[in-house]
Amino acid sequence: MGLSQAILTCLIDAPHSGYDLSKVFSESVGYFWQASQQQIYRELGKLESAGLIVSEVVPREGRLDKKIYSITEIGKQQLVEWMQKPTEPDVIREDLLVKIFSGGLVSVNVLIADVERHRRIHVEKLLTYREIEQEKCSVSEFSTKEERLRNLVLMAGIKHEQAWIDWCDETLASLKNLSSD
Repeated sequence: MGLSQAILTCLIDAPHSGYDLSKVFSESVGYFWQASQQQIYRELGKLESAGLIVSEVVPREGRLDKKIYSITEIGKQQLVEWMQKPTEPDVIREDLLVKIFSGGLVSVNVLIADVERHRRIHVEKLLTYREIEQEKCSVSEFSTKEERLRNLVLMAGIKHEQAWIDWCDETLASLKNLSSD
């Protein structure tokens, strides 16, 4: 997947300014596709040049004009074509795994500290996903197709973070055994 598909996905539900799109992005697809605000703005320009989105300038008194971006029919068609193609699982690129792999070069305590830090980060993400899950469950029973599909993505995020926490726990136990040898 590319950033363009992620942005088009965010524009399906409603038009957004670049600023609002960045917020929507970070609160939705941003959980599983990272992009800075600068990258999003740069990609918006490319998408508009390609005719996949259009912008409307909205004048604002005493402030800079606001550009509102909308997906075009061509943009929707391109997104559908992309969705119909099979996807390949991403290759794991994880610095921590490389460090563990070559961990014999440093003290086990260095590895333990890094794994503990990763564990804390994954616990924080899991808590965020659980909060989202609680909010969504209290609001609806996922009555629409879109709500049910988005809930499946949320469940993938929850399982992903839980798997990392479990791996960190197992790895910490093994590393602590190594340090006592």
